[in-house]
This record gives sequence, C-alpha cells and structure tokens, in this order.
Amino acid sequence: MKIAVMGAAGRMGRELILAIAAEPGCTVSGATESAGSPELGKDAGELAGTERLGVTVTSDAAAVIAAADAIVDFTVPKASVEFARLAAQSRTAHILGTTGFDAAGERAIADAAKQTAIVKAGNMSLGVNLLAALTKRVAAVLGNEYDIEIVEMHHRMKVDAPSGTALMLGDAAAAGRNIGLEDHSVRVRDGHTGARKPGDIGFATLRGGNVVGEHTVYFAGPGERIELTHRATDRGIFARGAVKAAVWTKDRPPGLYSMADVLGI
Repeated sequence: MKIAVMGAAGRMGRELILAIAAEPGCTVSGATESAGSPELGKDAGELAGTERLGVTVTSDAAAVIAAADAIVDFTVPKASVEFARLAAQSRTAHILGTTGFDAAGERAIADAAKQTAIVKAGNMSLGVNLLAALTKRVAAVLGNEYDIEIVEMHHRMKVDAPSGTALMLGDAAAAGRNIGLEDHSVRVRDGHTGARKPGDIGFATLRGGNVVGEHTVYFAGPGERIELTHRATDRGIFARGAVKAAVWTKDRPPGLYSMADVLGI
C-alpha cells in the first residue's frame, strides 16, 4: 500500500515515516512540507533518521496525494482541510490526526468524506480508544450524582486546548449519558463561578515540558471517585495506529470513520 506523509518534518511526521517503512506491505510513497521549509528536497528516510527511501520531501501536496493510496496527516487545521479536498478529488484515503478544527473545518471534512474514506480521530492509539469505550460505558452506568472531569497534559509546544483526545473522551462521556457535549461542556473556571451544575463535563488543561500525552477521566461521586487514566510515553503508538487505520481503509467506501471503527470496538 502506498502511503504518503503530510507534514513529514514534524515530530509526528518523522514517526509516521518510520512506522510506514516498518509495516510489511506498505511503502512511503510521498512526503510533504510547506513551501519554504528547510527540509524540502531531503530524502524522507534520512529526515526520519533511517536509511534513504528514495522519496524526496516536496511542497506539491496535490501530486503526492494523487499518487498515494492513503495519506496520513497530523498537521494543522487549515492545511488538513485542503488535504481533505485534494484527497476527495483523487479518492485517496485520508487518515486525519489533526485536531483543533472550527465548525467550518468540520463541515469541510464531512463533505470530503462523501467522496473518499476519512478516518478522523483525536487520538490513534489503541489504549486511548479503549479508554473512550470505557468512559462511555461508565458514564452510562453512573448517574448525574457522579461529576465528570477530564484532565489532560501535553508538551509545551501544543497549540490547541483542550486536546483532541480530551474532547473525544468528553464526547464519549456525553454519549454515555445521551446528552450533547456542547451543551454541558465547561472549559474555563475563573473567579466566583458558583456551584457546579449537575451533568456538566469539566475540562482542565496542563501544558509543560515534553509530555507526550496524559489523560484522566474522573467520575467523582458521594464517598468515592473512579479514575480512568492513559499515559503515552512514545509518539510511535500514534503513528502505528495511523498506519493500521490506513491499511484498514483499503477498499472501504467513502465515509467518515473513527478509530473505533478501525479497531472494531
């Protein structure tokens, strides 16, 4: 399977190159970076710290996408929306790990999924997706007397908050209670906020150091507290999950899929 890496020079881009190269039956077919990047013209394998792959990093996203069976994309919302449009035109599967989309971006991704398979997930790891499934189940079992709080921590360079994974866990908790997250999400507390409202799902964001990703979902009830936690120590888990998703899309019809679909959970 020919898989291209968008944003190849980033931390995740390099991990993705390594993961694709190590996956039997898969090859790195292309690698992109934005115009003006000092990494343009380099070999993708050397960029990732491995042997040469014979793939030159380019800014020509349209050509790279058209030549691939699937693209993996952990870039930024503006770029990802354009990649989704191009992938839809060439019917190239799009594995989308970018987070922080606004409403217009979400609509654009959904429109592109009418023409090609898109796997969109705030987190591609097996552990986090199992955590989301557990969160949904626990939220469904416990009543509103158990308050739900989601705490996440990432490295100092992360630009969006709450993280896509935290929002995915919030969506899972809301789905378990048959409510809409947008109507019950509390993302900022400052000053005299008053008492906590029953049914709210709270978020707290921490940033610092080189933390890959940590997420805890708290269910705080009368006299007890349940904590579900996932800690990532290696970005390779996200890259391997993305490659698994890319392979899964082979011969899939157009549609907007999740990692839960890929993993069958």
